[in-house]
Amino acid sequence: MTNSIFTKLSDWVRDEVTSGGGNGVVFGLSGGIDSAVTAYICKNAFPDSSLGINIPCFSSKADINDAKSIAKGIKLKYVSVNMDHTYNTMLDELGEMRDDRDISLSNIKPRLRMIVLYFYANNLNYFVIGAGNKSEITLGYFTKFGDGGCDLMPLGNLTKREVYSIARSLNIPEGIIEKPPSAGLWRGQTDEGELGITYHEIDDYLEGKKVSKDVKTKIEELIKKNEHKRSMPKIPNF
Repeated sequence: MTNSIFTKLSDWVRDEVTSGGGNGVVFGLSGGIDSAVTAYICKNAFPDSSLGINIPCFSSKADINDAKSIAKGIKLKYVSVNMDHTYNTMLDELGEMRDDRDISLSNIKPRLRMIVLYFYANNLNYFVIGAGNKSEITLGYFTKFGDGGCDLMPLGNLTKREVYSIARSLNIPEGIIEKPPSAGLWRGQTDEGELGITYHEIDDYLEGKKVSKDVKTKIEELIKKNEHKRSMPKIPNF
């Protein structure tokens, strides 16, 4: 089943890009499980015109090394663009202190990454491929105009649980699979720690399984609160 989904997703990416007049694909390669699976899909769809970009912004060395390992393992074209200095320059201009846990500051990082991806995409006539999955998209757990800014999201109908399943079928290194999911917004940040719920609980809810009242309430509050992230900007109806 997982191999079938992988093939279908690769075919879907290829069809969407070619029918849209694109020459290939570019995507962020963070060293996490979602970006790893996305890399495999893209490489399969466009063996000679897939570009993975690692865009560290005060990122951990372990994540950078994992990104390089993924690229090397599948012979993926790969570049690295460091945003440390750019990020600090922005904070200087904004007159802000260096507290990454301030969401208005931490969201700058994925938005800088989006700028880099679209720079390469425009130069190469490539499509930008996002790595968001259904669990994140449903809850709005992504940065608006950051990691949510892309042309295609092949994992968008897969829960995190299903992404793990595909990763294992592709023999993605266990160290990447077992690593706590993180958007890399600040040192030690994890998705589940920030959300206050686990992906297991989120996926159980999405699959119609029983979850606690507190979990159900939290999930439904996030879905409602972040509806704007999943929609185009509103315009007057007159």
